[in-house]
Amino acid sequence: MSRSCVNFLKTMVINLNFLCWLCGAFVVAFGEFQMIHSRYASLITTFWPIYPANTLVVTGTIVMCVCYIGVLGGMRENRCMLISFFLLLVILMLVELAMALVFLVYSREIDSYFEKDLMQSLEIYRQSSPEGNKTIKDDFDAVQHLFRCCGVHGEADWKGNVPVSCCTKDPCSVRFQTNWKEGCVDKLKNWFAHNYLSTGAGVITMFIIQVICLSITIPLFCHFKRRGLGYQ
Repeated sequence: MSRSCVNFLKTMVINLNFLCWLCGAFVVAFGEFQMIHSRYASLITTFWPIYPANTLVVTGTIVMCVCYIGVLGGMRENRCMLISFFLLLVILMLVELAMALVFLVYSREIDSYFEKDLMQSLEIYRQSSPEGNKTIKDDFDAVQHLFRCCGVHGEADWKGNVPVSCCTKDPCSVRFQTNWKEGCVDKLKNWFAHNYLSTGAGVITMFIIQVICLSITIPLFCHFKRRGLGYQ
């Protein structure tokens, strides 16, 4: 392999891994933004690891670490770093595929647990004292106010003790309170689905970049091995 071809492959490996590292950094930043501004995590506890913000932060952090090794391996022509990058990237891609299969196979089960968690949170809210379980109350009120919904399936879930956050008017008249008729479970499911769609599009983009990185890393590693380079 000519030196110009090797330099081209090195440049491609470095640039693609740096691009992938930037994507990972953006994913982490977006996940942190969601953690700060979304207030629904306390209501969904059974599947908290697949909460969009958690998924984004964990996935982005791993991608950044793996791509950093790839950038260094290409810059220093280090076989040890390149083979470590190759193996870690293969494992990461297998994990991404496994997560996609889990979502496809267990999507209905996740929906049932989603509804169960919301009902449990509503019961905690309904049976708590005015000063108790402040986090769940604030989060449930925020959901009802933002999505213009009431209860899990509807106003009847509150069994007569309907909070002010269900009111359709702002400010609300307590004596003549009119509440949203639609439940929150469907609206929250749609919100989560939209977030997972955005997350999935980003993961697919990174997956394509990762496949290209793997295909370029193999001939570069083989060249370094034939020349006895790469362990300096």
